Amino acid sequence: MRVARSLIVVAPLPLFAACQLFDGARESASHVDQTRMQGQLTAADGKLVFQACGEQRQYVVNDIGGTSVLQEAATLADQQGKLFADVRGKITGDRLDLTQLYRVERSGTACDDPNFKQLILRAAGHGPEWNVKVSGKGLVIDREGQPPLAVPYVEEQLGDGRFNLSSEANNQRIELWVAPQRCVDSSTGSVQHMNAELRIDGKVQRGCGYFGGSRND
Repeated sequence: MRVARSLIVVAPLPLFAACQLFDGARESASHVDQTRMQGQLTAADGKLVFQACGEQRQYVVNDIGGTSVLQEAATLADQQGKLFADVRGKITGDRLDLTQLYRVERSGTACDDPNFKQLILRAAGHGPEWNVKVSGKGLVIDREGQPPLAVPYVEEQLGDGRFNLSSEANNQRIELWVAPQRCVDSSTGSVQHMNAELRIDGKVQRGCGYFGGSRND
């Protein structure tokens, strides 16, 4: 866990230059000997089995982190009992000792997402539809009925894993507030490890979020 402190970093200009406090190479001491993996979850013989994207080997999931992945999987599983999961843990023989659950959802294509490795963060919500993608090039906002908006940003760490991304580009006050907390997507039922709140000129929209492949914590 990070030390609870406030740290502000200003994203350099021009547009699309962004602060890089999200450092994929930085790894928490608690993650030593652990690996973040994406793949398929399948229920078999009363057990949950994980198979990483592009691999054939399977591992029995041992939820040592208290992530409630078994309950989440039971709720979401389709008729074939298959789910996509983004997890962190340690492989020991044929067992995956799971310590963190980033995301679990019904999806047959998530393993093929070409943008995942470049993403630092993704957040989205509904009513109306919105999503935010954060990368080393900046912050891109897509909102229903409006053209995509790309801006640089400033990050402020608030302690306890919470942080805020903000921008005043294009004569708008844009803020994305994120906090580590189990969040269920109201449309898809997917479970993500953070809740998110998008504020544009005072208008608030709520949703869920997860770290992309560029952030390793």
